[in-house]
This record gives sequence, structure tokens and C-alpha cells, in this order.
Amino acid sequence: MENMAVKRKMTTEQMTVTALMTAITCVLGPLALPIPVSPVPISLTNLVIYFMAYVLGAKLSVISFLVYLFLGAVGLPVFSGFAGGLGKLAGPTGGYLLGFIFLAWLAGFFVERFPGRRLMHAAGMMIGTAISYLFGTVWLAGQLHITFTAGLGVGVLPYLPGDTAKIILALAIGPRIRKSLSQWLN
Repeated sequence: MENMAVKRKMTTEQMTVTALMTAITCVLGPLALPIPVSPVPISLTNLVIYFMAYVLGAKLSVISFLVYLFLGAVGLPVFSGFAGGLGKLAGPTGGYLLGFIFLAWLAGFFVERFPGRRLMHAAGMMIGTAISYLFGTVWLAGQLHITFTAGLGVGVLPYLPGDTAKIILALAIGPRIRKSLSQWLN
């Protein structure tokens, strides 16, 4: 008996926009501002992920970000500070990069599940960011041989104001971008 489940395939438009979001991540991800209190620079990677949620939704955001991680892992200089390679993934910022996978999925899920409800979108972005902070802090603390609490001090607290501003920016602009692209993404 045939499988009655319908498999959704990516349209050419979805593939194109997913690749475009990967390219945008590759361009903006390396732009980083080192800060003296942390080995983790301020980057635009999570801002791109917040916009990805509006443009791609959950599944395609994860695919786009995984392609970005793959490109960086094989050595392309797409990670913060124009770095690439497995060493960057294994270094102090590796946990944040892996945590961003959950950020991409959660933010995209909340945007898809709660259309037009920006407070819910904000909740998805904040929960996803908190999970990426958790992964990143555990990883960073292990790399630097410091306590989890000390890891929060150098890997989370300095970034809260900027990440809040990035979420607000995404909430302000993201719905308009989603609306303008909706004809191609459905």
C-alpha cells in the first residue's frame, strides 16, 4: 500500500531564499567586535537568525544555518573575525554556534505558529537566545576552565543589551519582510 503522507519538497523559490539567507549569514557573521572582557566577540550572526525566522520559518532556518556551519567547518572564513575551520567550532565560541541551531528553530517555530503576534515572536527569540546562551556558557566555561557563573559573566551578561536591541530590530522589520516575501515562500 502506498504511503499516504504527502512529502513537501522545497520549491525553487524556497531554495533560492534559503541560499540567500545562508549567504547573508556568511557575509554578516564574520563582522565582529571584540570586547575586552570576553573571548566571545559581538557579532551579527544572531541578528541574521532573527530575520531568518521571519523569512524562512523553522525548518528552512535550521537548514540555512546548518549550511553556514558546514561552510565554516570546512574552512571558509565565515565565522566571527573571518575565521573558519573545525578549530573555531571547538574553541570558546563553538557552543554558541551550536546553540544557534536551536535559536533558528525556536524563533522560526514561534513566527510560523503565531502569525502576527509579535509578543510570541519575541518569546521564541528570547527562549532560543537563552538556549544558545546555555550551550555557549557551558562550552565556554569548559574551554576556559571557569565556573558556569563566571561563564555567564563573560559570555552572556555583556551581550544582553545588544541582543535585546537585535530582537527589537527584528520584531520591527521582520514582519514587513515576511509579508513582502510571502508570495514566494508558501
